Amino acid sequence: MKATGILKIAALVMPLILSSCASKKKAVVENKPLTTEQLATKGFISKVQENALSQKFITSKVKFSVEVGAQKLTLTGNLKMKRDDCIRLQLMAFGFVEAGRIELTPDYVLIMDRINKQYLKAPYVQVDFMRNNGLNFNTMQALFWNELSKPAKYSINKDAMPADTAQYTMIESGDDMVINFEAGKMLYSWLANRANGQIRMANMLYKDKLNNTTSQLNWDYQDFEMVNNKLFPTKSQITFTVPNKEVKLGMTLNYIKHDSEWETRTEVSNKYREVTIDEILNRFMSL
Repeated sequence: MKATGILKIAALVMPLILSSCASKKKAVVENKPLTTEQLATKGFISKVQENALSQKFITSKVKFSVEVGAQKLTLTGNLKMKRDDCIRLQLMAFGFVEAGRIELTPDYVLIMDRINKQYLKAPYVQVDFMRNNGLNFNTMQALFWNELSKPAKYSINKDAMPADTAQYTMIESGDDMVINFEAGKMLYSWLANRANGQIRMANMLYKDKLNNTTSQLNWDYQDFEMVNNKLFPTKSQITFTVPNKEVKLGMTLNYIKHDSEWETRTEVSNKYREVTIDEILNRFMSL
């Protein structure tokens, strides 16, 4: 509601009144007991979250494959991750030459073509394919770490379900549970084992009502192994579907460790030329 020039005093007082009412309403909601269904959902969410690795670092050798239509590319490389700070994929050509690097931080995306000395470095909102598909550092980290995305802070409060936190819902599916969360244009879904809460699949559906299009990212986790007393997937099959195109990715991890002796930020030499995302991807596919 917009204030008019006539009611200047009301314009100053009204926000305070509304804020006070909102606070009271929120307090009432927070003190409302949870339903049986909400308690069951929160209990299972807790079980899923208990599977998260406690380590701050994950490093591994990786075999990486990309398939776009008739084009196929297979590379080896390294995966280095620091929780809440960096996800880095180093892609090797011929087994020993770094051909490319993909680095995700909370602030930017960096994609480097080391062979042709080209790069792209930009905030997520400036990278079309990430902005247009609802992807950011938090969602990508959850996918790489085999965890639930946290679009909003989820409170594990045994007495109440805060109104301003994420509202997850569940559906039974055989031996699994389907967890859903919808926020704006995004629909997040996870398939988790009912017995142990292990996430076996994640799906993100992005709906662009303005252009009447949808995009979908499906991440299938396979070959779980024990990593410091927690199961962690060593193989991922990823399918990214956008209008008129489907990209299939495969990632297999070997020799998982927790090395911390590496720089989490890559400095780009002034010898590199800044290019578009399409130019870099075309270069990678031609290796």
